[in-house]
Amino acid sequence: MFSSNRVVKLLKIKYPVVQGAMAWVADADLAAAVSNAGGLGIVAAGNMPPEMLDAELLKVRRLTDKPFGLNIMLLSPTWKDALDLAERHGVPVVTTGAGLPGKVIERLSPLGITVIPVVASVAHAERVEKQGAAAVIAEGMEAGGHIGEITTMALTSQVSQAIKIPVIAAGGVADGRGMLAAFALGAEAVQIGTRFVCAAESNVHINFKKKIIGANDRSTVITGRALGHPVRSIKNKFTQAFTDMEARAVPIENLDKFGSGKLRAAVVDGDVENGSVMSGQIAGLVRAIQPAGQIIEEIVTEAASLSRAIAERFA
Repeated sequence: MFSSNRVVKLLKIKYPVVQGAMAWVADADLAAAVSNAGGLGIVAAGNMPPEMLDAELLKVRRLTDKPFGLNIMLLSPTWKDALDLAERHGVPVVTTGAGLPGKVIERLSPLGITVIPVVASVAHAERVEKQGAAAVIAEGMEAGGHIGEITTMALTSQVSQAIKIPVIAAGGVADGRGMLAAFALGAEAVQIGTRFVCAAESNVHINFKKKIIGANDRSTVITGRALGHPVRSIKNKFTQAFTDMEARAVPIENLDKFGSGKLRAAVVDGDVENGSVMSGQIAGLVRAIQPAGQIIEEIVTEAASLSRAIAERFA
């Protein structure tokens, strides 16, 4: 299975499943668990201080001998430190988000590091392909956290037809149906975030996991459009207050201050009412805390079974 899949070959993994890079969530423990299960685990640098990120990269090496990745958020004040650490540790794969990755590709690709930018438009995908990206992650607005404006279905289909390098679909995928749909749109792998938040190996506070498990298809809301960086998260007191502040045209600096530290409050401290519970729209399909390996096996097995069933319908 997947012997001819370009993403599997490129990343040297067993299954075409990439774990989403979620700040405060995607640490060494979760990344190693996903990699050991045959996917590509990702450590999210986020705004992590360099000494902390250095420790996480050392830890993930101890926990797995399989390929893993590091996500560098290019809007972060510490992104250059993360870039230095990626080079120093010889990280196999680097994904990028929230910015233009030209300098990252230019520096890391000659070292044999596979660079895969997250893109939210066809133009962005075409640009990074020309810059030398090995693949792209086409992330639709169904995803949790920072999002673009195009749905995964529309984005994946158009990006996959516009470029020649492999496309990894992200946003709205949590099961085999989502994987198969992404493949039908031209993707060769999927990136999954929200379901992996609820992996047994995830160090996210139990309150955060329960909030996702209790969610339905209408539980998320988008905030932060006034800042130019919209975010999808589960509705709570924080999102309501933020929405009210945006409606009153509160100064951007006040919005920034109000939102500062809210993701950590939810992920680490478990304050899921006054913190930011970033989650994708697909949360309604997440119903249990499971080991990362079981999550991947369920998704791949379901996708294969559905593929055969669909083929029979066209017979």
